[in-house]
Amino acid sequence: MNNKDLESKKYNISGINGPIVYVYGQTNLKMNELVYVGTKRLMGEVIRLDKEKCVIQVYEDTSGLTLAETVESTGELVSIDLAPGIMSTIIDGVARPLDKIALSNKNFIPAGINVSSLDETKKWETEILVKDGDIVTPGQIIAQTQETPLITHKIMIPYDVEGMLSNVVNNGSYTINDTLAKITTKDGKTIDIKMKTRCPIKTPRPVRHRYIPTTPLITGQRIIDSIFPIAKGGAACIPGGFGTGKTMTQHQIAKYSDADIIIYIGCGERGNEMTEVLQDFAKLIDPKTNRPLLDKTLRIANTSNMPVASREASLYTGLTVAEYYRDMGYDVAIMADSTSRWAEALRELSGRLEEMPAEEGFPAYLSSKLSSFYERAGMVDSINGQTGSVTIIGAVSPQGGDFSEPVTQNTKRFVKCFLALDRSLAYARHFPAINWLTSYSEYTQDFDGYYREKIAPDFIRTQDEIMNLLVKENSYLEIVKLIGSDVMPDDQKFILEVARIIRLGFLQQDAFNKIDTSVPLIKQYKWMKVILYFYKIGSKLIKEKIPMSIIKDSDIFSKLISIKYDVDNDDLDFDKRYFELIDAFYDEKTKYNG
Repeated sequence: MNNKDLESKKYNISGINGPIVYVYGQTNLKMNELVYVGTKRLMGEVIRLDKEKCVIQVYEDTSGLTLAETVESTGELVSIDLAPGIMSTIIDGVARPLDKIALSNKNFIPAGINVSSLDETKKWETEILVKDGDIVTPGQIIAQTQETPLITHKIMIPYDVEGMLSNVVNNGSYTINDTLAKITTKDGKTIDIKMKTRCPIKTPRPVRHRYIPTTPLITGQRIIDSIFPIAKGGAACIPGGFGTGKTMTQHQIAKYSDADIIIYIGCGERGNEMTEVLQDFAKLIDPKTNRPLLDKTLRIANTSNMPVASREASLYTGLTVAEYYRDMGYDVAIMADSTSRWAEALRELSGRLEEMPAEEGFPAYLSSKLSSFYERAGMVDSINGQTGSVTIIGAVSPQGGDFSEPVTQNTKRFVKCFLALDRSLAYARHFPAINWLTSYSEYTQDFDGYYREKIAPDFIRTQDEIMNLLVKENSYLEIVKLIGSDVMPDDQKFILEVARIIRLGFLQQDAFNKIDTSVPLIKQYKWMKVILYFYKIGSKLIKEKIPMSIIKDSDIFSKLISIKYDVDNDDLDFDKRYFELIDAFYDEKTKYNG
């Protein structure tokens, strides 16, 4: 092949294997480059290069593609456009606007369609924060506009640009393609700065400093906030079999967490389930602002009947948007549902590439792919001085609910919070169906300073005591199965009753009850203190030889369970009333000895 051929921007297709396209011979293509394949200009990415051939994965259906067609080089990495207007929309894995496409093409996405995810005609009322002659550095914020009532969109200098500003516009209304200023770089080049910027999806955005997460993501879900907390800037996974409530748990976190921005990624899930979730999001109201939740939400939909290669792109697209808003100073939470479908897409592509399979047919690089995803979570100082975070909460769908399969096991290596959903709990209508014996969070000790300052100095000790009662209950239930409960001593019987209060009252939560659907952390703490005080008083009665039959003859057990419905979330003095109720219970039962 001569130099003229290498300089060409178009190359002949030499082979097609489903979403994999081959170009034989030397080319000027580069790794992760965006290319257009065939006369329909299907979007693709270069994933392998050697002297003899180039391998391209196509993000669209390749049906009808022939060897007579060509691959066109673009010279840029796979990237997406970001600007005001991206929030509140629905896009697919390669950032095409599904709501716009639906208006003209009804149910299906035409091959090769190229529609901008952004409204390029809308004018945004923009406040300019710089002036002519200012020296700007990479990532610096030069303007801002109100993207939604909840999100102020900040216009940043690209990360590879710095220099002196000129031709800076005044405050006013501008489209995303209008030039807001010009930058003269050190080497004399002049660059136009617009609201719209183009970001590669597989290149993490640079940061100045990465922090150890020390602030919990408050979700309003008791078993998460009080028992297995997630960090702002942390990584968590929610594994569970079919019907155990993965989507509902993520739904609750998205609605009630204190994240500034939610990015929901539906990756390879069933189309009917995805439709329901996307429509539900459109109806939700953010309880903190009383505004539609869509004002701070981006939805990425990549259903199971879409091309498998685009599943991988959907996760990186969501990450890129999250990092973009993180650099504006926001706390962003990503809901990825589910990473198992993404891993299955990797397995299919790996098979077509004839790579050596590893465990259960997954590629040997599954763990590195998962790490490259979860490691982009973090609480950081961006290079523009803003502090923000990206929290990743990934659902895992192990076949048959088997947590020993490769995706679940490899995911556990890269997350510090593991919320294992239990099928038996779900079938018993116990939601969230998070198993308190197999789940864990390694963030708890990191939050000690936060708990001491915001809640109470003994929060972690209180949490430990609650968990100890649940662990004891589990060991005692094994004894009950063998010999029955009648021969157990009263102190063990009482622990079983207190653990029942914790399970049915504290851990079980009703998503459809106005009070119980989301609970502030301070109320959760006081409720735990009430339960532990009851355990202390009840243990005292046991030591005073009050029979368990007398202790159980009281409605206080049901009252402690019913706190979830009976106590409003703004009634933060309820613990005093329940302490008095427990004291009265003690006085009543001690009369038995009298």
